[in-house]
Amino acid sequence: MSSPSLSAASYSTNEVNSLVHFYRAEVGKMTAYRQRLDMTTNWSVVTTAGLASFALGDDDKSHVVFLFAMLMNYFFLHLEARRFRTFEISHHRTRIMERFFYPAMLGDKVDPDWHQLLLGELAKPRSPMDRWDSLGWRLRRNYLWIYIGVLIAWIAKLDTVRNKREAFNPINLLDAAHIGSFPGWGIWLLVLAFYLYLLNLAIKANKAYPLEEG
Repeated sequence: MSSPSLSAASYSTNEVNSLVHFYRAEVGKMTAYRQRLDMTTNWSVVTTAGLASFALGDDDKSHVVFLFAMLMNYFFLHLEARRFRTFEISHHRTRIMERFFYPAMLGDKVDPDWHQLLLGELAKPRSPMDRWDSLGWRLRRNYLWIYIGVLIAWIAKLDTVRNKREAFNPINLLDAAHIGSFPGWGIWLLVLAFYLYLLNLAIKANKAYPLEEG
């Protein structure tokens, strides 16, 4: 026997008003967190541009500035991923409403058990994205491009250092990356490992989305 379906006539006026106000509140939360996500990305872009201008504007400035930029962007990435997970809590709730409640209001018949899905989200709020998936999503959307820019600028800075010293003590790009007594090849190895880690995060992040949304 098929389960009964819900339609617009199944809801009282109070239920409709409550659900509509709930939907508006969740959309408001989404808007606020969308702005916070954009703000975090803006911080990353502005910080990166400022550090790059500082380092490339003077040949005497160390290439370490770009390594610091990589770490700062990683901090911003984690901050944005945490905000993204909170954003997705409200996003998922609004998707439930859009998938079931509003179709019922427009005359479609929907599964009555959708209320349990929404009640579960209210009883135990949880993001549909885990920590690593959220990092990977934000990397794919924004931060990989920022990191590519930082890497190119870092290599350009190393080339500047190499050309400046070449007349007195010829060196290659590997040697130009040294920091104090720490060898340049070691710095390159650390940077390569870090970028491979970022690439792995971006590739392995779950591409599936709740309620069949890609």
